[in-house]
Amino acid sequence: MKWQVYPYYFEGLEKQLERIHEKKRELDKKRPIPSYVLKSIKDSLSIEWTYNSNSIEGNTLTLQETKMVIEDGFTIKGKSLREHFEVVNHQEAIEFVESLASNEYVLNKLDILSIHHLVLQKIEKDFAGKYRTSGVRISGANFVPPNALKVDEFVSELIDFANDSEVDILIRSAIFHHRFAWIHPFFDGNGRTARLLLNLILMKSGFPPAIILKNDRKKYYDALNQANNQDYSKLVLLILQAVERTLDIYLGNLNNTYDQYQSITDIVNEPDVPYGQEYVSLLARKGKIDAFKEGRNWLTTKDAVLDYIENRDRKRVLKKEAED
Repeated sequence: MKWQVYPYYFEGLEKQLERIHEKKRELDKKRPIPSYVLKSIKDSLSIEWTYNSNSIEGNTLTLQETKMVIEDGFTIKGKSLREHFEVVNHQEAIEFVESLASNEYVLNKLDILSIHHLVLQKIEKDFAGKYRTSGVRISGANFVPPNALKVDEFVSELIDFANDSEVDILIRSAIFHHRFAWIHPFFDGNGRTARLLLNLILMKSGFPPAIILKNDRKKYYDALNQANNQDYSKLVLLILQAVERTLDIYLGNLNNTYDQYQSITDIVNEPDVPYGQEYVSLLARKGKIDAFKEGRNWLTTKDAVLDYIENRDRKRVLKKEAED
């Protein structure tokens, strides 16, 4: 089966890709990052990554409880043993992914199975690191995963796509993520493994991990279902926003500029910002301005909004000149 790259374009895609790659170049210029700074950022993001990825799959531990389990080994009263093991498993899987990520790394089948084994090792030992051997159905999904006999072949072809495709790495990681979820190679742990592999592909190219937030769970599943219908635009946008958010966190900590980002509510109250909160929020959701999400709130900068206005006005002038 030769993988076809389905449409993924949305308005503003080129600008967002350019902005993200520029931030990546800015981050590269700051390498090597001081070890104490790098450890602080990575530790914080890995807890957030584990919390959100597990929460998407139904784990009820809060972010703070997840932190306590990882850092202190605490047992949280009222939470199941399985939920605790899911946290420990995922954290160990992140550490393994981080150990693999380098420019020279080539994705392979053994590492995929090893990552899945870590995800399920203390909760589903019989299925950990093993492909499914029968058909499955996914509640709420608009497709049926392929026959189990095809899984190994499809995964091999997807690995070739990840390693050899000339598609932009950001687009490629999003496509890989959907295709892996579509193949659904395992009885359990497919989502967490797919997100770990998404980030292995990004991290080996020097990007920080893309963390799909629990609050975006519905949007995430809707984007995957739309990709099942051969349209990747929503999934690509969601993953680009996730990558840009973590780039902003890295750069903000390194440049001490993280505090420049404000809530949209505060920015639209500035006298020289002509837009309302709803419109600026729409621009953020569509990736048309530099913005990222914290919890349920979008954060951006006043400069990002004013740059959008300036570029919009410039396009109108050029269009009018062309018409004249």
